[in-house]
Amino acid sequence: MTRARYSQIDLTSTSFYHVINRCVRRSYLCGDDKLSGKNFDHRRQWLVDRFILLSDVFSINICAYAVMSNHYHLVLQVDKVAADSWSMDEVIERWYRLFNGHLLVDRYLTQETISPAHLQAVEKLVERWRTRLYDISWYMKCLNEHIARQANKEDECTGRFWEGRFKSQALLDDIALLSCMAYVDLNPIRAGIAPNLSESNFTSIQKRIAQYQSYQQQITTKIPGISTAEQPKALLPFTGTNHTKAIPFSYTDYFELLDWSGRHVDPKKSSYIKPNEPKILSKLNINRDDWLTAVKNFRRQYGSFAGTTENLRYFAHQHGKSWCKPPS
Repeated sequence: MTRARYSQIDLTSTSFYHVINRCVRRSYLCGDDKLSGKNFDHRRQWLVDRFILLSDVFSINICAYAVMSNHYHLVLQVDKVAADSWSMDEVIERWYRLFNGHLLVDRYLTQETISPAHLQAVEKLVERWRTRLYDISWYMKCLNEHIARQANKEDECTGRFWEGRFKSQALLDDIALLSCMAYVDLNPIRAGIAPNLSESNFTSIQKRIAQYQSYQQQITTKIPGISTAEQPKALLPFTGTNHTKAIPFSYTDYFELLDWSGRHVDPKKSSYIKPNEPKILSKLNINRDDWLTAVKNFRRQYGSFAGTTENLRYFAHQHGKSWCKPPS
């Protein structure tokens, strides 16, 4: 039975989530349509641009993404603490970047004299907007509806563009987060449409590698003021930076792990990393065979919640459930 969305997203248990949505049409979200002969690759950029815009408006950060031919993956981190710290004016400014205004709020912004009752109504409305601005369901609504409208206009048709409501997985621990990010970033290699990570188009790892290569070039040319590797502003950074919110792994460990994993997903893939196991597997006490199974089959391996067996049991107990699907 399908779970209610509120029972799948619990910010007291984790702020990290994997979301997936699939296109309903024969004519693909992106790529080549063999029947019509049309190419829809430009729609991939629509999605990436929308990811970035929404994460700038919402208090929801992007850890990883991959845009495939008929579906996309996102690994998101919800920052409720940041949203709670916004002033009323900041909440309004963010909301107005996506939605039409409200008469009472407009009067408040122009500093017109309003009664205490009207001010209370404005405060109540703004608080409702604040909760929506760290709500994954609202984030996905703003993403999917926008892309569907664009695609319908281009295709000169009406009707549903997405298969149904988005699917989500709560990532309950660091290992689940790490393996899910790797699963998402390795999607094009696993599908056989990219030979290596740097050529995995419309993925977060391609963006991270390009940024890192730019940093290396700056170091080589000795540009003043460059002391640490900058990370893409559109993505949640890894640890080792000055950011208070970060993915709890190092940049280099993740690159090494992903490259090593990619060669096991596709043994023909060329690589510059030595074949011995990445250090992070030992650090996190992860069995190599379990790891490779996870990065190949993460979506099928878990249900709505992903983590160690112990964390899944604890989560189920906390939510009054008898069980959560364990790793298969």
